[in-house]
Amino acid sequence: MAEADRPDEKTGANALVVRPTGRLENLAARVSLMLYQLSWRTPLHKMRITGKLPMKLLAAPTNPLPGDEARGTAIRIGKFLFQGMEQSIDAIDYEKLALPPAFVEYIHRFDWLRDLAVAVNRGEGAPLASSIAEKWLAANGDRPRIPAWRIDNSAWRFLNMASAAPYLLTSSDLIYRSKILNHFARTARHLDQSAIRATKPFDKVCGWTGVVAASLLLPEGKARRAMGEHSLELALAELVFPDGGVLSRAPQQLMELIALLSMLRQCYIARQELVPEFLTDTLGRNIPALLGLTHSDGGLGAWQGCGHIGPQKIEALVEASGVRARPLRQALDWGYQRVSAGQAVLLVDAGPPPHAKQALVGCASTLAFEFSFGKQRIIINCGGAGLAGASIPAALARGLRTTAAHSTLCLDDSNSTALLAKGQLGAGVVDVELERRDIEKATRIEANHDGYARAYGFIHNRVLILRSDGMELRGEDTLLPHAKYKGREEVPAHLRFHLGPDIELLLAEDKRSVMMRMEDGSNWTFLTALGTIEVDESLWVDENGRPHPTRQLVIGVNAPKGGITIGWALKFLG
Repeated sequence: MAEADRPDEKTGANALVVRPTGRLENLAARVSLMLYQLSWRTPLHKMRITGKLPMKLLAAPTNPLPGDEARGTAIRIGKFLFQGMEQSIDAIDYEKLALPPAFVEYIHRFDWLRDLAVAVNRGEGAPLASSIAEKWLAANGDRPRIPAWRIDNSAWRFLNMASAAPYLLTSSDLIYRSKILNHFARTARHLDQSAIRATKPFDKVCGWTGVVAASLLLPEGKARRAMGEHSLELALAELVFPDGGVLSRAPQQLMELIALLSMLRQCYIARQELVPEFLTDTLGRNIPALLGLTHSDGGLGAWQGCGHIGPQKIEALVEASGVRARPLRQALDWGYQRVSAGQAVLLVDAGPPPHAKQALVGCASTLAFEFSFGKQRIIINCGGAGLAGASIPAALARGLRTTAAHSTLCLDDSNSTALLAKGQLGAGVVDVELERRDIEKATRIEANHDGYARAYGFIHNRVLILRSDGMELRGEDTLLPHAKYKGREEVPAHLRFHLGPDIELLLAEDKRSVMMRMEDGSNWTFLTALGTIEVDESLWVDENGRPHPTRQLVIGVNAPKGGITIGWALKFLG
């Protein structure tokens, strides 16, 4: 698939990319939200969400998102299965789910309905879905609280339940049916009240998406729709960059946004209504941005906490969106660069980290890159910091956020940007300078960041040159003395190249080169012009949060006060 061209992509242009700020939460908004959430415990909120009971849904939208058959089969035998964890359905306390946050969301959002639908037919699945839904409603239906009624969980639950209405509303029990329909109405009123108070851009989008869906699927929705569509358009403008990326720079959040908007799109289709232009336009920008992070096999690279996602999941999401597009080559706001040459794809993190308030699972990955050839991932990042669960404990998840867990230069075993709790980022990289241009039979990317300037007095400058046939990648990493900050006399520096799976290595006696044999039998060589190469253990994390052992090549040097340059190359041998 060819890469998308954009009018703002200027070959040979210099760019200074600064940390995006967006509109940060202010104190008044946070206090307002906190007081509003405290009011959920009072009769006042019960009055807010109580009203007329709808007799039916006006339509049941198609769920365009694929389910997981293994998870659905597990539900059939009485278990929720999620990222390697199991939970007996009969033993669940829906009031207090003592599970990792992502597992809790899976249950409260009713994502499991999608999995159940793909694993069993309606006759067998409807009683199971009704049983789980009724128990959940008994625990949470009349008592709004976090996390069950959190804005994003409420919006997703509304959409998932609406698309699964044939499963949930086949029962002849009129009392149960009225509970389900009443929950739709109560959730809609809850989102009416909550979306306008959301302080984070993504929460606003989730809330207003739920409001618009409710306006389409519940009676008397004209006023709700007008307000919802206008507010959703504003919220999307705040969250989404002009190039289609999102403020968090996290692919997993972009994927959730695409899934959310694709579900909303189906609500319009189910009602035979025109999909608003702003919604179509947003998806039309989101998809190229996401595809801009795909490798030559169609799978997604590991950036900002994301695991290595296979091509099937990406293909299914693109199909769900209804958008046909080519990968975006350059995304200065989104912060990623993609070079496609022959069978090779080079991906580069060439943007500043997201602001602390916007980061989802912030990683200190500035100037890291990944490289693939055909179906073989050759240079990767570890990934998976956002997939803590049964296989990834919290301590490992923190480690996966570090600069050392990415294929870039790490100075003095420190991070180019400080890592804070709850996935946020602190001081470090502020400015990234970037130049991309086509040279004779190659594409050249040069970028630098100031993350090590204050502490060590260095600017990290990286040059990557990919030959037009994709069979040679040359690199040059330089530590340049900063004009303002003084450096130390000598600082240890390590260049790390985490390797993809199933690569056999043969290190030369002088440790200046490594022979690399790929799973398909092809051979590559990696060489360094300075220092020696060591082979160390590493890991990569798949889309289900499972770590797999691999190795990494490490070039270690001591950087003098005046700076240093390390040249290296990766070449195809046949």
